[in-house]
Amino acid sequence: ALLMVPADGNFTTAMKGDHKAGDIQGQTRQHARLLNLLGVKQLIVGVNKMDSDTAGYKQDRYNEIRDEMASMLVKVGWKKEFVEQNVPVIPISGWIGDNLLKKSENMAWWKGVDVKSQSGKSHHIETLQQALNDFVELPGRNDDAP
Repeated sequence: ALLMVPADGNFTTAMKGDHKAGDIQGQTRQHARLLNLLGVKQLIVGVNKMDSDTAGYKQDRYNEIRDEMASMLVKVGWKKEFVEQNVPVIPISGWIGDNLLKKSENMAWWKGVDVKSQSGKSHHIETLQQALNDFVELPGRNDDAP
């Protein structure tokens, strides 16, 4: 699954809420919880809108969102070890195309991320295309079942 999170001012709105306290949850938090409850085994986080005024292609903004996302994923039920080792968090700009198909010149600080796929194979991911083509593995299918 690809979970998109905005790097602009809407990040706080998308993340807010604590269901135990009766707060209305942000959409990103709800989606992360649903993905876990549905048993999704492969997750990619896209930090979109890195071109926005708030994010400004800054590494500090990416790091802030990456860390907050990791914390939130664990709080909604994902295993900490899985989040740390198996979930690439990729800074992107859909508007400009940064880190979608090729590495962005606007984010020279981004060197990619090393993660393990579901089968345990190591991957170095720099773009969303790499994550989708190389990291994501098709689940096995039982051809003998109805």
